[in-house]
Amino acid sequence: MITDRNRRQFLRDGLLGLAACGVRPGLAHAAASFAGARPVRVRGRVHSDGTGLARVAITDGFDVVTTAADGTFELITTSAADFVHLSVPSGYAIPRSPIGTAAHYAPIVGDRGDEMAVEFDLARMPGSGDHHSFILAADIQTKVAEEMAWFHAQTVPDVVATRAGLGERDVFGIACGDIMYDNLGMYGEYERGVTAMGMPFFQVVGNHDLDLPSGTDKASTRTFCSRFGPRSYSFNRGEVHYVVLDDVMWHGAGYIGYLDDQTATWLAADLALVAPGRTVIVAAHIPPLSGLIERAAWSAEPNSLLNRELLYRLLEPYDAHVLSGHTHETEHRKEHGVQEHIHGTVCGAWWTGPICADGTPNGYAVYDVAGSEVRWRYKGTGLAADEQMTLYQRGADPTAPDEIVANVWNWDEDWRVAWYLEGEPMGPMARRSGYDPRAVELHTGPTLPTRATWVEPYLTGHLFYAPVALDAGRVTVEATDRFGTVFTSSL
Repeated sequence: MITDRNRRQFLRDGLLGLAACGVRPGLAHAAASFAGARPVRVRGRVHSDGTGLARVAITDGFDVVTTAADGTFELITTSAADFVHLSVPSGYAIPRSPIGTAAHYAPIVGDRGDEMAVEFDLARMPGSGDHHSFILAADIQTKVAEEMAWFHAQTVPDVVATRAGLGERDVFGIACGDIMYDNLGMYGEYERGVTAMGMPFFQVVGNHDLDLPSGTDKASTRTFCSRFGPRSYSFNRGEVHYVVLDDVMWHGAGYIGYLDDQTATWLAADLALVAPGRTVIVAAHIPPLSGLIERAAWSAEPNSLLNRELLYRLLEPYDAHVLSGHTHETEHRKEHGVQEHIHGTVCGAWWTGPICADGTPNGYAVYDVAGSEVRWRYKGTGLAADEQMTLYQRGADPTAPDEIVANVWNWDEDWRVAWYLEGEPMGPMARRSGYDPRAVELHTGPTLPTRATWVEPYLTGHLFYAPVALDAGRVTVEATDRFGTVFTSSL
């Protein structure tokens, strides 16, 4: 059992870690002071059916307090903070706006001499929520009405069908950043999609969700926050602690992947209330580390979290997963004990066709959680749930004229990929970096794809090769994921 002393020790260690990584320790408010800010005392209560709920975490994005035995709390904040929000406890429904987006927060408005009162009334769930699922939709990224129409016509009904297949369990969604493509006036149409999908949705801020004329990081999220609330926050489902994290730093002329000291200090305080060993799932837009930096010599600044060592340090005591989008490809890797997931995107290669630049179909991820065990799969939009690879005939990759190619989109190092010839086992396929043949066909050249001629195919790490003679017969590829599920496809 974690004690208050353990929490204090962990928070102290976390802040020392921040200092070691170049972040100034000290009071959270000192890390984000604003000229002219006034102190605001927030008094409130968290309850369900009139009964107060104890030890619920309450925060203004700077400091974290917990409710007393009767559900009451007091938080001294400032007029520079935007919201007071709670970390929804396990066993209680996620508060929702009339649209369906998560509504676990209240704007900070000082009245009666900078005093504020707030109540959070939570509905008890019928079960524990230990077995729950969520849908991770990365980079919806609609820019024009035509693309938004495709989102409503293709993605929304596909998600509705997936949700129906999950039965009566608790299900929620996470839009993992770049909900828009700079055209923030279309947020209302995204919200209409959330309503149709029929589950509470949390939103992550992405680099294309920003007010680009803004000169500061805080001002750049003004529109986003006016619709979806705080930029960083947490909640709980069953045995899992979830964190939504803003890791996009806008500097007035562009962005980098970076956790500022306010966010990092808040995260340390939030995690100080989570027992070591628990499963923690973090959703952020920019991945901690993209393999494209190594495979394709991409720049690290806009494509990875520059101070990721800080995040790894804070997540060290936990069984941690970090979920992201941003790079429009699929990749799973383990770094510093953290399982990282970069997801294929709803828009694919920016709505230019049916696939991302690495050959992953347009789609979204489905996560199933039972207790502390987390399972994941990828769902291609319009494809069957068990369709998990694309096979290409011999010679489809000109660098391998005598080989077939299998693109196993959701592959990680615990998968096994083997092939069969006329039903006879031929052994494992060889994994090599390469370009998905369909991505090459659809995206290569100065005039392709026509909607975004700057898109090019990505060098990906989940292609598998096997030598096959001409007219050899029927070839079957069998891919077994880390959970023992077998997927097959044949040529």
